[in-house]
Amino acid sequence: MSHIMIRHLPALLLALLCPLAAAAQEGVASFGEGDTEITLRSTTDIAIIRPLIERFTATNPDLSVHYEQWGSNNLFTNSRAACDGRAEPADALLSSGAHQMLWLVNAACARPYRSPATEALPEQRRWRDELWGITEEPAVIIYNTEALDAEDVPRTRFALLDLMRKKPELLRSRIATYDIEDSGLGYLFAHADSLEATTFGAMLEAFSRIGAIATCCSLSIIEGVSEGRYYIAYNVLGSYAEARAAENVGIILPEDYTLMMTRSFVIPRNAPHPEAAQRLLDFLLSPPAQEMLRELGLIAASDPAETSLLPSARRLISLSPPLLLALDRSTRERLFRLWDEAFSADAG
Repeated sequence: MSHIMIRHLPALLLALLCPLAAAAQEGVASFGEGDTEITLRSTTDIAIIRPLIERFTATNPDLSVHYEQWGSNNLFTNSRAACDGRAEPADALLSSGAHQMLWLVNAACARPYRSPATEALPEQRRWRDELWGITEEPAVIIYNTEALDAEDVPRTRFALLDLMRKKPELLRSRIATYDIEDSGLGYLFAHADSLEATTFGAMLEAFSRIGAIATCCSLSIIEGVSEGRYYIAYNVLGSYAEARAAENVGIILPEDYTLMMTRSFVIPRNAPHPEAAQRLLDFLLSPPAQEMLRELGLIAASDPAETSLLPSARRLISLSPPLLLALDRSTRERLFRLWDEAFSADAG
């Protein structure tokens, strides 16, 4: 069976074909010394979130946190298995794959909870008292400041399309974005683009023409831009770009519209320590923690004077039932097919 055929199988069949051992965490860390240890499975880089979890355990000395860092697709696979009793459940999940967390809620894999902190969230960042958005982070365009002249820096998707048309040789194999098969976040951004942008089809056609690269992982893409392997990267997670980019990496909030994702928190239905997980959720939504998240770059500035982005250009990916369309079989097959055509080895 070909690689492309495998990726188009329904999610549940794919889960049966892929052993759970393959869905392993990327890193682990321990925080605090409390007698009650909770397991938090998250897609957030340990180095970035460390100060926040240290603050939580310092203010909750009876608790400790076993933190597991996962890729979004592997976390989704593991969480489905835990819901079905085929893997050990976590106490809490925090994922950049909001569509995947919404699927878990819809499949009755989540435990409801309500508090003043959760009720204070905007409607776009909560759903059914079972899913809560903790952050607001942009999808950005980044570029190598030493490779592009100032007049070539694309501040909109239209400008990026124009640059690819005018200077194809400069950009051939020098533009990168997420591989939507490997990255649940990349898939989420691509799906949102396909609904939002009149430029979506033209962008894929241009990517194909100049041999753009679909690859894995925010940090790898950011490093690639800094090292000059890529001159531009599209739809990169802005919080990681701010935290990890070198001085020669410029960051653009696209002025036509900027997608904003929210890391989504779920308390699994069979969580061993649900009350402790609720305390963690309330902490993450508390004013001190939200201010820390701003300092860590996980909540983007919203003042146009600071960002040069009009409020009308912000597009928060809402935690709501339409997001389930992202995991619809026909939707996935269509998007994967378009991506395969744009990023196939002989494209361009």
